[in-house]
Amino acid sequence: MTVPSSAPHRVAVLVRHGVLPMELGLVHQLFGSARSARGEPLYSVVTCALTPGMIRTDADFPIRADHGPRALAEADTVLVPASHEEDESYADGLPPALAAALDRIPSGTRIASICTGAFVLAAHGLLDGRSATTHWLSTDHFARTFPAVRVEPEVLYVDGGRVLTSAGEAAGVDLCLHMIRCDFGAAVAADVARRTVVPPHREGGQAQYIPRPVAEPGGSSTSAARAWALSRLEQPLTLRELADREAMSVRTFSRRFREETGLTPMQWLGRQRLARARQLLEETDHTVDRVAAESGFGTAASLRQHFQAALGVSPRAYRVTFRGPGAPGEGRRP
Repeated sequence: MTVPSSAPHRVAVLVRHGVLPMELGLVHQLFGSARSARGEPLYSVVTCALTPGMIRTDADFPIRADHGPRALAEADTVLVPASHEEDESYADGLPPALAAALDRIPSGTRIASICTGAFVLAAHGLLDGRSATTHWLSTDHFARTFPAVRVEPEVLYVDGGRVLTSAGEAAGVDLCLHMIRCDFGAAVAADVARRTVVPPHREGGQAQYIPRPVAEPGGSSTSAARAWALSRLEQPLTLRELADREAMSVRTFSRRFREETGLTPMQWLGRQRLARARQLLEETDHTVDRVAAESGFGTAASLRQHFQAALGVSPRAYRVTFRGPGAPGEGRRP
C-alpha cells in the first residue's frame, strides 16, 4: 500500500479512435471517487490522446481529449482502454506515433490495460515474458500474435507488478478497484465500490466467462444451501449437509452447484472462507488464531497454508499490506 501524500496520485488515460465510452467512464468514476479520511481526492485523472481534440468512440458520439502525450510522462499510472478500431491490427507493431507516446512513460510508472488494450502493451514489448489477459473472445488471437506473452485466458485480471491487464469492460472495474486497494487500502476501495454500487472485490483469478445452462423457471437451485453456508462459515460443513438443505442427493446437488457457480461445493466454500478471513484481517484487530476460527479454517497453521496457496503471502503480510505496518495485532505471530 502506498503512503498517501498531499499531492493526488496522477492517472492518465490514453484514448484512441474507437474507444469504448464505458471503459473510459469507469476509470474516471472509480479513481475519481477515491477520498481520504478527510474527504480529499486521492487521484487526479486526465484523458489524453496522441493528438488533442475529438476522438471517435464505438458509440454514436465522440469525446474530446484536451491533453496530449505529455500527460503520459507526468503520470504515476497510465491506463490504456480498448479500441475496437485498432487493437487487433498490431501484429506487425504499433504505429510510430503510438509507440513514441508510450516511450514517454517513465520506467517506474504503473501501466494497465482494459480489455483489448492489452494488444497495445504487448505490441510495445511491455508484456514479453509476463502473464497477461484480455477479453475472452480475443485470447486465441492474442496468444498467436504475441507468443512471448503467457496468456491467461480465463481470469478477470493479472497483476504483474508494474504492468497489469484485465479482461472485458466489467473486469476493468475489478482491476481499478484492485489498484485502489493496493494504493490506499481496502477501506478506501470498499468506499469507492459502495459509491459505485459494485462488488468491492473479485479475485483476479476468478473466471471471466463460464458458459452455464440457464435454470428452468421453478427448477431446483442451490441458492438456499449457499446462503445457509455463508451464515455458518466458522462451522465444519459437509457436502451431505449442504445437499440436505436442498433435499437433493449429493450427486445431483454437486452437479447443479457446479452448473450454477462454475465451482464444486468445496471449492466455493473455500473461497468464501478465504474472503471472510481477508475481511477480518482488514477490518478487525483479531489475532490470526481467532481469524482462522471465525472463518472456518480452524487453526492458524491451516489459515497460513490456504493464504500462501491462494495469495502467495502470509496472513500477517496481507494485514500489513492492507492496513499498514502499524496495524493492531502486528506484534503477534501470524
